[in-house]
Amino acid sequence: MRLDDLPRVVLAHLPTPLEFAERLTRALGGPRLFIKRDDCTGLAGGGNKARKLEFLVGDALAQGADVLVTEGGAQSNHCRQAAAAAAKTGLDCVLVLSPSQAPGFTGNLLLDHLLGARVVTVERAADRALAMAQVARELREAGRRPYVIPTGGSTGIGALGYVAAWRELEEQSRSLGVAFDAVVFCSGSGGTHGGLVAGAKLFESATRVVGISDGAPRAELLEMVLRVACETAAVLGAPLVFSADEIAIHDEYAPEGYGAPSAAMVEAVRLVARTEGLLLDPVYTGKAMAGLIGLIRTGRLTPDHTVVFLHTGGTPALFAYAETFAGTVEPGAPWRA
Repeated sequence: MRLDDLPRVVLAHLPTPLEFAERLTRALGGPRLFIKRDDCTGLAGGGNKARKLEFLVGDALAQGADVLVTEGGAQSNHCRQAAAAAAKTGLDCVLVLSPSQAPGFTGNLLLDHLLGARVVTVERAADRALAMAQVARELREAGRRPYVIPTGGSTGIGALGYVAAWRELEEQSRSLGVAFDAVVFCSGSGGTHGGLVAGAKLFESATRVVGISDGAPRAELLEMVLRVACETAAVLGAPLVFSADEIAIHDEYAPEGYGAPSAAMVEAVRLVARTEGLLLDPVYTGKAMAGLIGLIRTGRLTPDHTVVFLHTGGTPALFAYAETFAGTVEPGAPWRA
């Protein structure tokens, strides 16, 4: 397959575990839930971006680049892992960041600096793309060879990481002897979602690919997912055709918007922590789990289904949202002998 012939560097610990969430399944009354642990990819705290960066950095090195340039919010998981990938492969890294819902020098922002990235700040998210282009232009004028990565690494090349992930999941499904009805995950910049859609179609899978919005409206996400899926097929040289009606996106579970906390997210993060000892994040996986719980409570996922929840990482951002959770965690009673 052409997937195995494309430039790639090893950044992630693969395959990631696929675990049956017995206590969470019981707490929710079904469906039978498995968790695909892409929080365990290993790169600077783990997360889904390590899979994308294997192909993106592979392409950057193949082109002779010496610096990665990318952008995101101050608590961007993608930027944290891009900085780590650059450090691991001997590249420099420039991050263009805008303020997040959770201010302060903590979480992913702290790790960006620790990993040695140069951070350029802008006032608004809408300013990031222009600033990134300016940074790249200045680097070229200085004789450097920048490789520019759009938001979230969400390109046809980046999404190859999730075509490979789909193949990995199919192999685990066969090994366990379990057929999955759906894979549920957070849909944000379209890269993970587009790669999964392309992977499912490439491998002729009957498993549904179900994205839960991180706060963007469905129409906006749909456009990004379709673009990425088509780009991915083109990179692979695969004659795949995608239509809007086959892309499942739910935007009703994050009405507060991107990065904004919600009661449903807090409930989901607490429930998973206290049933599985597993940490979700407030921006992506917490919202995705809130959506999964919503699909169960509205009867769209039933006890007869077997579902994979794709844990895309992001745990460092928890520490930037300490105040969100402060009123929801009861202090323990003092211990006395």
